[in-house]
Amino acid sequence: MAKLNYYDVILKPVVTEKSMSSMGEKRYTFLVHPEANKTQIKDAVEKMFDGTKVKSVNTMNVLGKKKRRGMVVGKTAKTKKAVVSLTDDSKDIELFESL
Repeated sequence: MAKLNYYDVILKPVVTEKSMSSMGEKRYTFLVHPEANKTQIKDAVEKMFDGTKVKSVNTMNVLGKKKRRGMVVGKTAKTKKAVVSLTDDSKDIELFESL
């Protein structure tokens, strides 16, 4: 496994109805690098967003879906998602404020 910098760990936020409803409870969902572990995700969130303190990180591996184009069958890429819970005294993430 190559050494990941904190800006390589978080790829993009996941914007769905379920993830937007959990933002009131200070839970944010991100698409992360497939080889990143929970401590790397925690450090990346605390360094990228000032004033945030991470309480817990839950990760899930999402398998690729089967896709078919004519007779050719293939799969989409597998991904990894992380649900980051912030402490009560932590600041909100400004990235989601405008959504």
